[in-house]
Amino acid sequence: MSTTSMRTTTLGAIGLAVAGTLALTGCKNGNEELTPAPPGESASAGAASPSATTPSEAGSPSATGGGEAPAGANGTAKSGQTFKIGEAAEMPFSYGNNKGGQIALTVTAIEQGDPADLEPLKLGDKVKGMIPYYIRYSVKNTGTTDLSYSSVTQIKGLLGDGTEAQRVSVIGKFEKCANESLPKGFTNGRTQTSCALALAPSAQTKVTAAEYWGNPYGYPNKGLVWK
Repeated sequence: MSTTSMRTTTLGAIGLAVAGTLALTGCKNGNEELTPAPPGESASAGAASPSATTPSEAGSPSATGGGEAPAGANGTAKSGQTFKIGEAAEMPFSYGNNKGGQIALTVTAIEQGDPADLEPLKLGDKVKGMIPYYIRYSVKNTGTTDLSYSSVTQIKGLLGDGTEAQRVSVIGKFEKCANESLPKGFTNGRTQTSCALALAPSAQTKVTAAEYWGNPYGYPNKGLVWK
């Protein structure tokens, strides 16, 4: 990551700080940033909430759905619905020019990591005392739209009291929690696994659930929860 690009990101964060909470971004070259959460995203006191980011997503349009949250007809997940870990949620999905898609999203596991796992991200004291959790999930294309190069990253962790865990945007590869765009030729029936990184504030607090807050389940509608 170049010094110029990091400086640009910093300036952008300063300009947008009033619109959203700030969160950690880990870089593999030893640099780190504070970046703004997506518009409309709320966070509990002391928690932060950006979406996970990889180089392939940089500069890409954010994922968009359409209109109001679905009512649950025809197997489509209902806004605010809760699922068990391992249970699939059918939902509409669009990203950039890939409009009118349909996916089945499944949170398959929430795994506790070790604080030492975070060392490659060079976040230093910003994550002192925090415990990483890996939210594993899969995305299956259940529609007719080719979703090549789309990103499904609007996954965050929830603590035991229902408040948001802090999330980390990783720029570059993080082997403990790989998160990449959907591959070329991601057509009906194709499946990809992915991961979102969440941080619990201490060893005494656990990440017990995960939430998808992408459109049409984002603000002002309610997200989908797995626990």
